Amino acid sequence: MTPSRDIQRLLDIMTALRTPGTGCPWDLEQDFASIAPYTIEEAYEVADAIARHDPEDLCDELGDLLLQVVFHAQIAREDGLFDFGDVVTAITAKMIRRHPHVFGAEQGRDVAAVNRAWADIKAEEKRLRAERRAQRGLPAEEADGRVLSGVPVGAPALTRAVKLQQKAATVGFDWPDTGPVLAKIREEIAEVEAEIAANNRAAAATEVGDLLFAVANLARHLGVDAEAALRGTNEKFTRRFAYIEDTLARGDRGPADASLDEMETLWQEAKSLG
Repeated sequence: MTPSRDIQRLLDIMTALRTPGTGCPWDLEQDFASIAPYTIEEAYEVADAIARHDPEDLCDELGDLLLQVVFHAQIAREDGLFDFGDVVTAITAKMIRRHPHVFGAEQGRDVAAVNRAWADIKAEEKRLRAERRAQRGLPAEEADGRVLSGVPVGAPALTRAVKLQQKAATVGFDWPDTGPVLAKIREEIAEVEAEIAANNRAAAATEVGDLLFAVANLARHLGVDAEAALRGTNEKFTRRFAYIEDTLARGDRGPADASLDEMETLWQEAKSLG
């Protein structure tokens, strides 16, 4: 096969990879569950390319992510569930349905009106999805009307924390500003310190979770993307630690050969550089 801009070529390649007898043994062994971690990994690699401002790498990573969609769709087609065309139909129908101000007769709405309509449309979609699940005899996780239903359990913990808080806020369960949030963070820090003093590691672990949840809440109140903020800090830490390694390497040494005080001095140098 030769490369092509046509999506059908990619679908044909995946079909070939999954054809018993002539396909790829590894691809043939996969199912939804086994490739799900790769799907998540590819989404993170897309985000990483964006953070690095690397459009060439972004193009490549988006292709890897698209392959994951094609892979899932191929498995579903083999099982008689749905195919890639159904996936495309579903998302195009959803986008048209959720944007009546663009594709319907309700054009000219302001942002506030669009947001209200979006929430109403999603609520109706949720209700209909719950009905369809019930008709198929599937667990009705979303049919009980609970406010926090629908937030994926498998989402990264930080992202899920923010989404849970956002959902609770829709019914008024939220602080009005950052003041009480900061007070809550101080309270959680004190509780962590108390458990450490009591040498209760299990309870301390629980309190650390509460502290992280409170910090995520602060990010939400400030309009800060918690995942992006932490990702930026991770990169900053990596860059500054690399400075320590590079500086020590000039003397044929490594971090393990340096004292904490020496590394702290180099850390402050790296910090002054940005």
